[in-house]
Amino acid sequence: MKLNIVCIPGDGIGPEIVKQAKGALDRVASVYGHEITYKDILMGGASIDVHGVPLTEEAIADAKAADAVLMGSIGGDTTKSPWYKLPPDKRPEAGLLKIRKALNLFANLRPAVLYEELADACPLRGEVRRGGFDMLIMRELTGGLYFGERRTVTENGVRKAVDTLTYSEDEIRRIAVKGFEIARKRRQKVTSVDKANVLDSSRLWRAVVEEVAKDYPDVALEHMLVDNCAMQLVKDPAQFDVILTENMFGDILSDEASMVTGSIGMLASASLNDTKFGLYEPSHGSAPDIAGMDIANPIATILSASMMLRYSFDLDKEADAVDRAVKAVLKEGYRTGDIMSDGCTQVGCSEMGRLIAERIS
Repeated sequence: MKLNIVCIPGDGIGPEIVKQAKGALDRVASVYGHEITYKDILMGGASIDVHGVPLTEEAIADAKAADAVLMGSIGGDTTKSPWYKLPPDKRPEAGLLKIRKALNLFANLRPAVLYEELADACPLRGEVRRGGFDMLIMRELTGGLYFGERRTVTENGVRKAVDTLTYSEDEIRRIAVKGFEIARKRRQKVTSVDKANVLDSSRLWRAVVEEVAKDYPDVALEHMLVDNCAMQLVKDPAQFDVILTENMFGDILSDEASMVTGSIGMLASASLNDTKFGLYEPSHGSAPDIAGMDIANPIATILSASMMLRYSFDLDKEADAVDRAVKAVLKEGYRTGDIMSDGCTQVGCSEMGRLIAERIS
């Protein structure tokens, strides 16, 4: 199979971690007989330095022409970098918002996995974290409260702010279909999270999700109110497989889920459109303070590449091989500094990438 991938190394540790993810992908191609073509494009501060803007139209065109995009990290030190003296629409992160819009990336996927080997990093009680957990939060990314009409007015001398939460059934249906399709690749369970006891938008959300569920009889569906879901994430995270929810709820719940894993350096993510196309990136930032020191954790980016294999190319066997390789290296006791614990062997970014690639088979 030919894989046409655009890479955005980005800023800070981005080039280092993307290099290691490419190494893992190259190993997959070698073992399983695929052909990969890469094209690097600039975005964020790296693009500002060369082009004066965080993302060019040419870079967008290159991304659209690819099968998928693999990204490192965007941004720099907000207190020191000259990038943050620019207007907001010219700063590095503006490029990320622009590319999401240009590629119509409406479905955000954030896995939260607690590996047995890293259980001590989890802040939950021992009996809760025992056995680990493996969930995926699917967040609708382009609708809801963040994109609704808003205004601030003064009435009778009193300031009043209004934010509008709006969803159409088409917006709900397309994210629900993605959720059920991905649940089929996992453990065949969807937990749809809403606030249907209060909000009309949530009542519509629940109704449309139930309609979509009829096309997936092999996938179990349950509904859960968002406040209960927030409690259940710390009480019994292992109960969840795919959590399907709207924009603001997903924003909050995915951050909560990331914290109970114990290390953001392990967290992959993906943003998909209504085709197989997706943009894959680690959930962490650019860490400019350690850039170029070869100590960054590349695992989140390597796991993002695994998600790319699974969701953009339907190469489940190859994705499983990458996931197994990551687990094998952790089981053997290798750690980067952010996940280091007593009795383990500390390695750098490039060495961790090499160890994982070697174990892909």
